[in-house]
Amino acid sequence: MSPSEVDMKAYEEFLKGIWRENPVFVQVLGMCPMLAVTNTAVNAIAMGGATTFVLLGSSFLISLLRRFVPKEVRISTYIVVIATFVTAADFLLQAIVPAVHKELGAFISLIVVNCLILGRQEAFASKHSVRFALADAAGMSVGFTIALFLLGASREVLGFGSLFGVPLFGSTFEPWVVMILPPGGFIMLGLLLLIGNAWKQRRLQASKLERRAA
Repeated sequence: MSPSEVDMKAYEEFLKGIWRENPVFVQVLGMCPMLAVTNTAVNAIAMGGATTFVLLGSSFLISLLRRFVPKEVRISTYIVVIATFVTAADFLLQAIVPAVHKELGAFISLIVVNCLILGRQEAFASKHSVRFALADAAGMSVGFTIALFLLGASREVLGFGSLFGVPLFGSTFEPWVVMILPPGGFIMLGLLLLIGNAWKQRRLQASKLERRAA
């Protein structure tokens, strides 16, 4: 592969995680943090940042050591590597933003068992070079964080009448309390999936009509 082809492939690996293979809206992975901590935009971005740190770090290390890890213990090795980065992320959040760390609680530690992260190590990082592994991890992280932010921001706007803690509608607004409760997470996620699938179907129908016209 020429340098330009390598760059293009790495760019494609990055883009696929944002939309075409979005971990939430397409693969429906990582639902536990997606529904549990997205009652505000700040919590959503903090969880997205922690997941990004873990996914990038573990993908880099596992791709770098992929030739030295015996197949018989690969899953155990991946979990140990992921747990190391999760511990670092936990300590960093506790030191930098203790209030947010308290809000997220045990869900930071549960990143260890997030099937998105372990799945990317087994399916991609362990089989590709560091460059492609980082591109894949970055794309999946951005896609996951965007999904978290969309859910967290919409729930905060409807449930608190604010965004990032800034009031939007004044004192006359009546908050939709259900949106900051667990059922609100399911309702809003279902609506986002519905909108995304409807848009995808419209694009497919439009492309079919274009092909017929051609």
